[in-house]
Formats: sequence, C-alpha cells, structure tokens
Amino acid sequence: MIKFALKVVILAAAFFVMSKYVLDGLTVEENPGGPLGIYGTYLWIGLIFGVVNAIVGPVLRLLSLPFVVLTLGLFLLIINAALLGLTALITDRLDVDGFGTALLGGLILALVGWAADQLLDR
Repeated sequence: MIKFALKVVILAAAFFVMSKYVLDGLTVEENPGGPLGIYGTYLWIGLIFGVVNAIVGPVLRLLSLPFVVLTLGLFLLIINAALLGLTALITDRLDVDGFGTALLGGLILALVGWAADQLLDR
C-alpha cells in the first residue's frame, strides 16, 4: 500500500511537470481552494491514473496481446495513450487535446512509472 501511495505521488509530480513545462496539449485545471491546494489536484489525477492503470491496464494489455507481439511492443504506447485518455474522461480537471499529446504523455508516464517501479522495488 505504501508503494502504491509513493507511486501516486511520483505520478502526480509527472503530471505537474508535463502540464507546466513539457506538453502544451495537456492541461490541468487547478483547484487552489481544494483541501490540499493546487497540488491536491495533481495528487487526485495521479491517483485516478494509478487506479485506471492498475485495473483497466492489465485487461487492455491482455486483450491486445496479439497486436503487442505483432508490433514488437510498440502497441503498448497506444494502450498507455488510451489509459491517459480514459483518465481525462473520468476527471474533469484533466484535458488532453489530441492523440499525439496522449501518445507522448503516455510514453512519458510509462517511463516515469517504470522508473518508479525500479526505485520502489529496492
């Protein structure tokens, strides 16, 4: 449970950096009046993405296994983009402008998630 909470914090930091500095098409509507202020919004989005990735992600990866094998794993980028889009549909605080933004955001989140898993497994 602590590893999941730490991963949510890392994902929230990734969303903060992506929306502020990296991706123009990924916007977060911040809520300064919320319980944790502006950073609570990013924690909320990180939590939603973590839950979506933990529940829907394995199902999508299993169902698309032939495409993943056929494309030598590149189809996983499409799945990560779909998970980011699904997160944007669930919360009204996150907006993703297009497929290119979702694809690049999914790639960044996959790398950050992998790095977080490597760090937290030690």
